Amino acid sequence: MSESHERRTHRVELAATILLACAAVATAWSTYQSSRWRGEQAIDYSKATAARIQSAEAATRAGQETQVDIGLFVQWIDADASGDPKLAHFYERRFRKEFRPAFKAWLATRPKTNPKAPLTPFAMPQYRLAEAAESTRLNAVAGVRANVAEVANEHSNDYVLAVVLFAASLFFAGISTKLHSLRQREVLVAIGWVIFLATAVWIATSPVSLSV
Repeated sequence: MSESHERRTHRVELAATILLACAAVATAWSTYQSSRWRGEQAIDYSKATAARIQSAEAATRAGQETQVDIGLFVQWIDADASGDPKLAHFYERRFRKEFRPAFKAWLATRPKTNPKAPLTPFAMPQYRLAEAAESTRLNAVAGVRANVAEVANEHSNDYVLAVVLFAASLFFAGISTKLHSLRQREVLVAIGWVIFLATAVWIATSPVSLSV
């Protein structure tokens, strides 16, 4: 065996050994990152689900409060239409705090004589329910969390693909040691290095998730 051939053989073996080591570490790192992002995805989905449940609960409370407001307002209408100011005042004193601004604003439109006045206080912009606003806010939070979870899922999938590619470079590095043809070994190691470097450059641009 010539000295040149021995040097080439040594370089191929060294390149294959280094590739095996680097690809093994990169595979472990990508597996860890995929697991981390999968965990973050689960956490964000859980938060999104919790926010949606809370949003639904707030919407239910808002609906219940609206029913109370409607019931008392209907009773007030009946009393007012019957010409019983004492009974009308009785119901008015029991209006909820959130309903009173809308009711007063509605009365200011002179609904009995003004045909352009809103039909009920519920059409007034002053009618606002804190629970309804909270339901909207929580629903928006749920949407944001769900989007974050989707992004985490994409990152996890990217790292899974990186694991596959690094495993491919490991395969080429490992199989090269089983061949007798030096030229074939050089080709396989070169292919392995190309896959490894391309994947490493790509994955280096991906976000990293670390436990604190």
